[in-house]
Amino acid sequence: MHTMTLNKIVLSFQVSLLVLALSASAAGLRAAPPRVFILDGNQLNTVRERVQKGDPELAPALAELEQDAKRELTAGPFSVVNKKAAPPSGDRHDYMSLAPYFWPNPNTSNGLPYINRDGQRNPEIYEIPNRLDLGEMADDAETLSLAWYFTTNETYAVKAAGLLRTWFLDPVTLMNPNLEYGQAIRGVNTGRGIGIIETRSLMRVVDCAGLLAGSQAWSPADQEGLEKWFDRYLQWMLDSKHGHDEAATKNNHGTYYDAQVADYAFFVGKNELAAGILQTVGTNRIAVQVEPDGREPLELKRTRAWSYSIANLAGLMSLARLGEHANVDLWHFETPDGRSIRKALDYLVPFGVSGTKWPYQQIDGWSADLFYPVLRLAAGKYPEGPYRKLLSTIPAAPAAARSHLLLSPLEPVNHLHLRSNLQSKEPD
Repeated sequence: MHTMTLNKIVLSFQVSLLVLALSASAAGLRAAPPRVFILDGNQLNTVRERVQKGDPELAPALAELEQDAKRELTAGPFSVVNKKAAPPSGDRHDYMSLAPYFWPNPNTSNGLPYINRDGQRNPEIYEIPNRLDLGEMADDAETLSLAWYFTTNETYAVKAAGLLRTWFLDPVTLMNPNLEYGQAIRGVNTGRGIGIIETRSLMRVVDCAGLLAGSQAWSPADQEGLEKWFDRYLQWMLDSKHGHDEAATKNNHGTYYDAQVADYAFFVGKNELAAGILQTVGTNRIAVQVEPDGREPLELKRTRAWSYSIANLAGLMSLARLGEHANVDLWHFETPDGRSIRKALDYLVPFGVSGTKWPYQQIDGWSADLFYPVLRLAAGKYPEGPYRKLLSTIPAAPAAARSHLLLSPLEPVNHLHLRSNLQSKEPD
């Protein structure tokens, strides 16, 4: 055999080995999961791989997500400046809202000061659209960001990025990073710490930024600007009187305050601050809010006790999810007398699944569906418990449900997960 021919054979063999090695290496590599804190980044990454391979089981959910995203392409733009009345500061960039459960006083000529009617929303609150606009902006941005993440269709990313820039970055339309005028009571005050709960939807905005990373529509400057905005809002929450008041609340308001602080701290790189908050949740929230039998008395005294009990539990579960980023296991935290997230869940099971009559107030009607998302999450977090079996007793999720894209598959996958995460709309 000629030397040149032998050399060609050897070279060809070496190239083949190199190709095989590179192929094996590529097969073993996975894209990094998105930098999200409430959503499960690893699960999102796995689902995206399945979508890219054309997994038919995910096709209905993906098609539904894209249909939703296409509808949101015409949404907004939403801005905090879009309101008829200016806040007391005179600056329309300041967020403004009214306390939802306060009504004109029938015993005074001018209706002031307003009085509390718990659980009954005064339609006057809709005269100031900031709260609804904030929620819709977060909803739409999340849908569009997820659609981009799973499809890489830049059309969705462009719209999502535009929504975020309008609310947070554009000097003409941005929101000032404070909530001085949230949930004001007419005739009493111009804002309260309680209003901070209205920004819990911003936790979904944080995850939107993580989903959009890598898109041409979301630049490093956009990311830096958003992080600076959240850093300023976080500092306001920590330093202001309203922030101190909300941190001191014992019920669901305190739960969602902690969740926001931890989430925003992670987002801006203040991991020690986030971990410090999460390390106190067991003693400051779970031990205070949950009785040894699982009741949540601070929520049970409300006129919509079922809704609020689930909403607070959902908030605690969000804190447990955040704890995973700091090696703080709140899923299994338990006081010596048995107070825990799981105990709060177990207390609600008979009412949400077995048809047991709810013994407390629920003035706006009963809906067992509210319980299904927390049950579905519990089935994944407590595989040794009865929750997977209980899923078979509730209505099955349709094939197009978004939850198939966001949550780890279970057998059976029976639940109605109506939203993409556990942030309930109930707390006010």
